[in-house]
Amino acid sequence: MADKAPPRIFSRHRRMASFRRAMVRQSQRDAARYVLDDMVEDILDRLEFMRFEPARVLVIGDWTGTLALSLRGRGSQVDEANVRTIDEEKPIEGVPYDLIVSLASLGRVNDLPGALLHLRTALAEGGIVIASLIGAGSLSNLRRAVIAAEPNRPAARMHPLVDNAAASALMQRALFKRQVVDSRSLEVAYRSLDRLVSDLRDQGLTSSLASPAPPLGKAALERARTSFLTASNDQDRVIETFEILTLTGWKD
Repeated sequence: MADKAPPRIFSRHRRMASFRRAMVRQSQRDAARYVLDDMVEDILDRLEFMRFEPARVLVIGDWTGTLALSLRGRGSQVDEANVRTIDEEKPIEGVPYDLIVSLASLGRVNDLPGALLHLRTALAEGGIVIASLIGAGSLSNLRRAVIAAEPNRPAARMHPLVDNAAASALMQRALFKRQVVDSRSLEVAYRSLDRLVSDLRDQGLTSSLASPAPPLGKAALERARTSFLTASNDQDRVIETFEILTLTGWKD
């Protein structure tokens, strides 16, 4: 019997719309890009530590272009892709690759086990996949504020996120015989809920749920803003955390 299709949680169309908006916003000098910058720096550190010098590389999701530029400077042939040019839930063309890097992209596909399997299949023997995701320990203050906005019947406004244990199980399901999952925290200070939401829009990290909730009304939005600020420290800043999960798998 054929496997059932995965539930449709995310909308690819909304993901592309979020990406297009982020690219427009990135033309502003003060646009936020700290999540991708952190992920790129981490990937480069990992490759240097492993002393891995891949000949052919596929980079998915790095709209900054920094990672591809650095890898080309090290002698790698690099193909770049984003949500407009690649569907991770389908087989990948142009294979095989010695290294595939996915940044902040896999967390918004409906068939994550299938996507990981496609990445593994696209590797050359001995190749490596490194995927960075926004993990389940992220944005706790934002989540609390969203619930406070609609205390009687909160609508689904934020993505379900993957935790460390689930990520490890997913890598095993994708047939990686050697795999490592680790996490770290990126902390950012905000003066307001609006600034956090603006930063998420800058970076293409807003909701791409297939069934979007209606916009918050004026009263609900004020409740969300007030709830968010209850976590302010003595400098009137709310420290929000992005948990970055990094999944590393080898094709042996």
